[in-house]
Amino acid sequence: MRDLELANRLLDSFSRIAGVINAPRLDYPRRLGRILEVILEYLGVEQGSLMVLERKKYLVVRAASRAELIGYEQTIADERSVASWVARHQEPLFIKDICKDKRFGGQCRGKYRRNSLLSMPILHKGKVLGVINVTDKIGDKDLLKEDITRLFDFSSVILSLLVQENLQQDLRRQQRILRERNKELRHQETLRADLSRMLIHDLKGPLSEVVANLDILSYTVSEENREFLESAQMGCDRAVRMVSNLVSIGKIEDGKLTPIKEVVAVRPMLAECLCSIKGMARIKDIELILEADEDLPRIALDRILILRVLQNLLTNALGYCSSNTTIRFGCRLVPGKKQLEFYVQDQGPGIPAAKHRTIFEKYARISDKQDALVGTGLGLYFCRLAVEIHRGRIGVESEPGKGSRFYVRLPL
Repeated sequence: MRDLELANRLLDSFSRIAGVINAPRLDYPRRLGRILEVILEYLGVEQGSLMVLERKKYLVVRAASRAELIGYEQTIADERSVASWVARHQEPLFIKDICKDKRFGGQCRGKYRRNSLLSMPILHKGKVLGVINVTDKIGDKDLLKEDITRLFDFSSVILSLLVQENLQQDLRRQQRILRERNKELRHQETLRADLSRMLIHDLKGPLSEVVANLDILSYTVSEENREFLESAQMGCDRAVRMVSNLVSIGKIEDGKLTPIKEVVAVRPMLAECLCSIKGMARIKDIELILEADEDLPRIALDRILILRVLQNLLTNALGYCSSNTTIRFGCRLVPGKKQLEFYVQDQGPGIPAAKHRTIFEKYARISDKQDALVGTGLGLYFCRLAVEIHRGRIGVESEPGKGSRFYVRLPL
């Protein structure tokens, strides 16, 4: 009958502790305090404490029957501490008479009514997480060594709360680290964006002066030096186009660029594109062929943006093509759709299928080939953004060794 009563009391205590652990409005310290109260009541003792191992070497009182002890800490190496001994040895300890234990220094009677004390480690995967201490048995009888078994029943329950708290602390620590890293990344991104804007702004003036001076020189330069002048002009054109791409990319990404559309005739616009790169094609000995019918319908688009898109595609083709090859540049109606397709078809090395989508991402490059006409991987990214704000589509058809055909489809 006595055993049944103890079993029922134990089940009732576990039930109450489970309620405390799952109580949403109780914070961690109050949960430990309530659990300690249940344990002391079950064991029939007046005094006790729950100590938690923190910072790897400190046992800190987080719950106690005497409020003044809460927050007290001691190192796990403290030779004068019962709890430290239990934590180091990972074994329960029963002291029959604390007045005769040198660790209490003969100061037992002022703080304790009874002689015996129990101390139990809380272990998880071979590591100590805390220690339970109980003393001052209520009634005529003192604690016995057999009571270690009764105290052990509660160590696993407390363990679940300590593990849960450790996991939450780790989660909070990781969240804090992530917040700090994200803050630093945002700061670095802001600095890079500011630096880019300043560089772009500072480049515009000098480039404009160089372009203007080269244009003046073109009227007086001798024929034997004209090739050098044209090379310098082409280099400036590429630099200006790269700066313009950077400016446009930033505005499009920020949602601050709206196409200024006008209705244009297609063939004159294509001819204008070819004029801007004829010098480059002549130097590389590449033939440019324009393919566009005169009766193609007019189309509403941002002429400056689309011109730059087509110029980028042509410049890319020139950069990857060998001498004595051909680039076909043209426009056609897409069969069965109200769309115009602009295309650039070259006889270059081609592009693997795995790269057909990624080459339009930021900083992506078609290949590792180094060429004066091949940029930093922003040209095709700009093309994609500029086409998408026209509600169009850009893509490539290619396979290694058979050239590439880039196309831009825009709605009529």
